[in-house]
Amino acid sequence: MLYTSTRGGAPAVSSAKAIVDGLAPDGGLYTMNPAELPKLDWRSMMDLDYASLAAKVLSALLPDFSEAEAKTLVEAAYRGKFPDAWITPLRAAGDDLFLELFHGPTSAFKDVALCLLPHLMKRAAEKCGNRDDILILTATSGDTGKAALEGFRDVDGIRILVFYPRDGVSAVQKAQMVTQEGSNVKVCAVEGNFDDAQTGVKNVFAAMPAGLSSANSINIGRLVPQVVYYFAAYFDAVRLGRIKAGEPLNYSVPTGNFGDILAGYLAAEMGLPVGRLICASNANNVLTDFIRTGVYDRRRPFHKTLSPSMDILISSNLERLLYLMSGDSALVASLMQQLKTEGHYAVPAELLANIQSRFCAYCCDDAGTQAAIGRVWAESGYLCDTHTAVGWSAAQAFGKDSGPVVILSTASPYKFPAAVLSAIHVPCDGDEFAMMDALEAATKTPMPGNLRGLKSRPVRHTDVTAPADMLAYVSAKKAEPSWAE
Repeated sequence: MLYTSTRGGAPAVSSAKAIVDGLAPDGGLYTMNPAELPKLDWRSMMDLDYASLAAKVLSALLPDFSEAEAKTLVEAAYRGKFPDAWITPLRAAGDDLFLELFHGPTSAFKDVALCLLPHLMKRAAEKCGNRDDILILTATSGDTGKAALEGFRDVDGIRILVFYPRDGVSAVQKAQMVTQEGSNVKVCAVEGNFDDAQTGVKNVFAAMPAGLSSANSINIGRLVPQVVYYFAAYFDAVRLGRIKAGEPLNYSVPTGNFGDILAGYLAAEMGLPVGRLICASNANNVLTDFIRTGVYDRRRPFHKTLSPSMDILISSNLERLLYLMSGDSALVASLMQQLKTEGHYAVPAELLANIQSRFCAYCCDDAGTQAAIGRVWAESGYLCDTHTAVGWSAAQAFGKDSGPVVILSTASPYKFPAAVLSAIHVPCDGDEFAMMDALEAATKTPMPGNLRGLKSRPVRHTDVTAPADMLAYVSAKKAEPSWAE
């Protein structure tokens, strides 16, 4: 199985080459041919440990990696970084099912993939005969940055440069990034929002693609490990007695860049009995509008919300879905060009009907987010973060008539303590770091160890750039022989 660009203007490449390059040279995203998506005998996988399950999925979607090789990489990636060998536990709280994805080293769901991506990338580079250093460029709306920095920290032959919107992440998320240690890492704020940062990174790729790769979900090596936990959640739901093996299971996914929910679509295409994929958006509801109408329109106000990792108006991975569902790269290229030049596009009616047969969408503003956090805490004693709350709200709107819903819990509530404290009506004066202490005292929910003492860590990264200057900034940093302090 080769990977092709969603826009059809680049040669097909191996899965290893797709991981190393990150973005296709025509600006598209490397994606598998929809007709070649592998099918898995999921029933035979139900009793596997997580590493073995991941190896089955990874080797099927990334055929350059054998199952044995994939298992070795998975075990090396997760060893000592998660409290339990079952990396993504499904937790029942009353009638709700929360897929907890935040038990990794940075307390966000991105850890599941970004602990593994450095191992995949180094091995992929070896398979491709690439002996040159690789520079990872990543734009983050909050969680990807820290997870990528931690994953690639001090990896030989790879340097990583992360851009984040200067005023578009929480204080805790910012502190996690700007205090990052490592001899091969750089962090730079962008004077703009996430879309500005993401567009800037794509422009750099277009101008100087050689030697660059990405840790965003535009890199297929970032996306594939996320497919695994849809299988894991399904098997847990069967073990908990919420469904019988073979019955469909619905998933509510808080998403901004559409990568996490696309992983669920891939799991379904591989044979997992997935019911509906519920796309949960905050006030930046461009995806909700698209799934309901078929019109994608980024020409709207950008809202800074309590769920900043979803504050996105240009959802890159939607491009992959359009290709996977249509098989028409010329159509995708045309739509992406229209989005770039006019700010909107509309998909054909047949494609929209296909999308709506698999996806539904709901949105939730900040008031609804806080109400959801408060209600879940009051009714079941489960403390969720602002993004998970959006997913829970969407699950409630969807209803349970179509069967149980798994809500993807994407971050620790301690990454957004001000909003969570307010939602559960606990007063606290002081900054977000004092609020983390207050949240732990009030709820008796343990604070993740990686966040404890965060305020006292020295700031190591203070660079700021305008979006228009990102290319010059990257060129200058790439030319520096060493980033070691």
